[in-house]
Amino acid sequence: MSPWLTVIGIGEDGFSGLGKNARRALLGASRVFGSQRQLDLLPRCISGKRLLWPSPFSLKPVLALRGEPVCVLASGDPMFFGVGASLARQLDAHELNVLPMPSSCALAAARLGWPLQEVTTLSVVARPLAALNAHLYSGVRLLVLSNDGSSPAAIAAQLCERGFGPSRLQVFEHLGGSSERCLQGTAEHWPHTDIAALNLVAIECLAAADAPRLSPLAGLPDSAFKHDGQLTKRDVRAITLARLAPQPGELLWDVGAGSGSIGIEWMRAHPSCRALAIESDEGRQALIEHNRDALGVPGLQLIRGRAPQALEGLERPDAIFIGGGVTREGVLQQCWEQLRPGGRLVANAVTLQSELTLVQWREQHGGELTRIHIAQAQPLGEFDTWRQALPITLLEATKPAYA
Repeated sequence: MSPWLTVIGIGEDGFSGLGKNARRALLGASRVFGSQRQLDLLPRCISGKRLLWPSPFSLKPVLALRGEPVCVLASGDPMFFGVGASLARQLDAHELNVLPMPSSCALAAARLGWPLQEVTTLSVVARPLAALNAHLYSGVRLLVLSNDGSSPAAIAAQLCERGFGPSRLQVFEHLGGSSERCLQGTAEHWPHTDIAALNLVAIECLAAADAPRLSPLAGLPDSAFKHDGQLTKRDVRAITLARLAPQPGELLWDVGAGSGSIGIEWMRAHPSCRALAIESDEGRQALIEHNRDALGVPGLQLIRGRAPQALEGLERPDAIFIGGGVTREGVLQQCWEQLRPGGRLVANAVTLQSELTLVQWREQHGGELTRIHIAQAQPLGEFDTWRQALPITLLEATKPAYA
């Protein structure tokens, strides 16, 4: 069975730059979807009806034509942050034929002499700019697909805000076309304002001397988070995340999230990790929203409510952390019931009452209890002594795979 839908990557050189198969598909299409800029690149000999994408964007008009010969135009490689990837999630492989061109990132890497496998590629097309923050490390090279002509200046401002003002930026306009242009500057002295809507930003990250050092590993300094004191402290957080053991694509419930530190560090472990932060206090909800953006995981979803009621109807998680409300009736039991088979549950207790709850729960369901004692050296007169933080009792349990 031949595919009814052909997704064509088209470059700045338009129809003349397309291969034989792409031209044949366009000549035989009854309808062609694309942006105005892409449709304007087609010659008159393309007789199919030209259709703009609806606003807000939707694939429904294309999917409604299943069975007709239809073409969709995309910039460069349709499977690279493009509409081809979206359509592939909706259609069987035999329905879809994708004919890519070199992506803008491939073209930019060729211009710069950057090995593409050593570069981090991102998109801020209809995506939060805050996602950039998770990738800012001195010496890292980034290629960022811009949303529009204002994106380079916004990226430069964001870099400065995060302590990466010395970073070098190169903005490529109309890659692969006759109007291609490259603009250069540093984030802290970005001079360019008139930039084409179609552009890509290449960044050589360089941290200022006073920029905070934020590792991709668990255990960010407490100062990286805004909090009201309700924060899983650095060393305990690192131990807790090691027990939660995030894997790519997994979902975490951070119950009683406080400042959101566990869910945020879970998502920083891998770009595909997801987290729901369940928090009832309005002040802490605002802290979570600030922290998730500042630390580059704007996709963390905030659930405004109190467990166990707020847990109703949520997607079943692969792991659950309970940082608050462990003594509340029904919280532990509902979390355990909703946890996917093979999933991990970790709960921390500080008070005697919450510790007793974990001990009693373990007697019924199993698991491992660990006592965490952290002490820091602090001044005592002319000398130093150890100041003991409140001990933490940690419960770790894995749900049987057959449950």
